Amino acid sequence: MQLHRSHRSSPESSSAEGARRPLLRAAVFVGSAGLVGLSLVQPAAARPSDKRPPAHAGQQAAPVRYVALGDSYSSGLGIPDQVDANCGRSNSNYPSLVAGALHATSVTDVTCAGADTSHMTQPQDSAPPQLDALRPDTTLVTLGIGGNDLGLQEVGTRCVLVAYLDPNGSPCKTSYTLLGTDEIRSRIDATAPKIDAILQEIHARSPQAQVLVVGYPVIMPDDGSACRDAIPFATGDFAWFRDKEKDLDSMLSQQASDHGATYVNTYAPSVGHDACKAEGVRWIEPKETPEAAGFHPNAAGHRSMAAQVLAKVSG
Repeated sequence: MQLHRSHRSSPESSSAEGARRPLLRAAVFVGSAGLVGLSLVQPAAARPSDKRPPAHAGQQAAPVRYVALGDSYSSGLGIPDQVDANCGRSNSNYPSLVAGALHATSVTDVTCAGADTSHMTQPQDSAPPQLDALRPDTTLVTLGIGGNDLGLQEVGTRCVLVAYLDPNGSPCKTSYTLLGTDEIRSRIDATAPKIDAILQEIHARSPQAQVLVVGYPVIMPDDGSACRDAIPFATGDFAWFRDKEKDLDSMLSQQASDHGATYVNTYAPSVGHDACKAEGVRWIEPKETPEAAGFHPNAAGHRSMAAQVLAKVSG
């Protein structure tokens, strides 16, 4: 899903065919929509703390040199206007909103649909490794990654298929916890050291930067309730899928804490705006629409994510 291109946040034309496979893209068979699915770097030297003294009254704010890293939940897949078809990147994604609010001196947005932790240090088709965008003078970095490492495209597809076997039970959960092993938990645990290595590398390449690890917003209802008319999961698998997302976010939060980075909780503010809610209320689209890709944040969702990032930016 890539052609050679600039990775800046400015609009650009692309003749590429199709967008990358996103995190949680449609595999749920509601019309053409569905669930997508939701190495590596070498450890670097010790990291500095992200805490920096605020500017005093009358003092001119320091220039912001911003680099945005991440997958389709950061790139704004499907949100108008798409400025990079290969990476499903929108000029209304949360990195663009953050850069505008901060009047950033420079912005390098290399977020890309389908990216996983390996694409921080390795090319993604023709896209260079995302960490190559970092510079010694970078002052702000956002990182939204990890979901694609869990193979949630496969998970979502399986949940739809097995729902017909036990529509009122939790057959998807059962299939991933056979013999007492929680397979998705194991994948989350395996992703943790990859996030660890990425954060070390970010600090090594941009030692003065404040680093923000951006979590994933609510997808399923936080109370675990079902909405089978929109998402054909078995009733009990809604709560299970919700819990797996919470486990992922908890891991990201812990990694941020361990590395002197700042965790941005986008889940809590989005409760009540999940994919089961009505149009105009939901911040996650349950299927592909003109507003966003299926099971991805829409424009309102990105505005909320931007607000949470901005609330965490030092100074």
